[in-house]
Amino acid sequence: MPASAFNPLISRLSPPPVPSVFAWARAYDGARGPLIDLSQAVPGYPPHPDMLAWLGESAASRTYAGYGPIEGEPELRAAYAAEMAEVYGATVGAENIHITSGCNQAFMAAAMAIAGPGDAVALTDPYYFNQETTLAMMGIERRLLWLDPANGFVPDIETGRKILSTGVKALGLVSPNNPTGATYPAGLLREIFEACRKAGAWLMLDETYRDFLPEGQRPHDLLSVPGWEDNLILLYSFSKSFCIPGHRLGAVTAGPDAVAEIAKVMDNLQICAPRAPQAAVARAIPALKDWRNDNRAEIANRAETLRAVMAKLPDWKMDSIGAYFAFIRHPFPGTPSAEVAEKLAKEAGVVCIPGAYFGEGQENYLRFAFANADSKTIATLANRLAAFTLG
Repeated sequence: MPASAFNPLISRLSPPPVPSVFAWARAYDGARGPLIDLSQAVPGYPPHPDMLAWLGESAASRTYAGYGPIEGEPELRAAYAAEMAEVYGATVGAENIHITSGCNQAFMAAAMAIAGPGDAVALTDPYYFNQETTLAMMGIERRLLWLDPANGFVPDIETGRKILSTGVKALGLVSPNNPTGATYPAGLLREIFEACRKAGAWLMLDETYRDFLPEGQRPHDLLSVPGWEDNLILLYSFSKSFCIPGHRLGAVTAGPDAVAEIAKVMDNLQICAPRAPQAAVARAIPALKDWRNDNRAEIANRAETLRAVMAKLPDWKMDSIGAYFAFIRHPFPGTPSAEVAEKLAKEAGVVCIPGAYFGEGQENYLRFAFANADSKTIATLANRLAAFTLG
């Protein structure tokens, strides 16, 4: 009797990458000291006590035990719209906001709303792996915009125009970038957006790590462009700034028409994002600004510590760093990045993500998620990396 078949769009994908990295970590014997986890992009400090209290209150409330509005709780949509208006100096209303269960879901819902099987969407190379696999499982062709390490992994506008000319439905960018940490200049993002508008394509800009830009730095002016609603979708995660990745909360900023289309998708994916964390975050957005700014400064300090570490290691090259990540060129060219990362985890107790997980041309790289370790821990990397060999 023949076995039933799985969906080939799913079955041909590799298993989720992060669990394999955690398996390497579990094999470390502690010989070089405590494990240094630079793998997953999680904040290496706890949520604010008030955040935890508000989560507890809302979780215990009967109000949030039932279904909520598909687009999100009105108070959170209003609070996040007000923050967007402040950050960007532009007019943003609650009608421009759709709340999702994390930024991965925000990308999936937005992609489903604008593209279908047989369409093509452009991503950068390297790319964030969950975005690439999302397109693959939906039968959407992905086309890659190569990022030059010599240019700090920042897109080239002419290359962007060329890929848009191929008829892609959208260009997906992440800035500050995952995996490289590169932050795309505001002027370049404006050029890319204008190129998308000219091509009749969407710009889907993932800004999960926006809150870790230098204080006062406006990421771009795209929300001030008349008619931005016709071609722009911004994606965001509350996980990093509020230290609540387990509560799965993200957001889309888009025109009302796009929000309405995304709501059709969301109704089938989840009906509504978790309501208790929505209520808590609505309170936290205005109340925890100072705390969030302190965390921004702390992450910047961790980045500076990593810069100092890498300056002592001439064989290891840090080709890009910013926000949460550094993209590190390991000193073993020709060796698969997974082999390097596995040995590094098992023998040196340093856990990171192989570059190959972010694209076929990234074998010489490792991604360090330095936000997950404090500066004292990061400083201990110098000796471990200096002593590390493949022999």
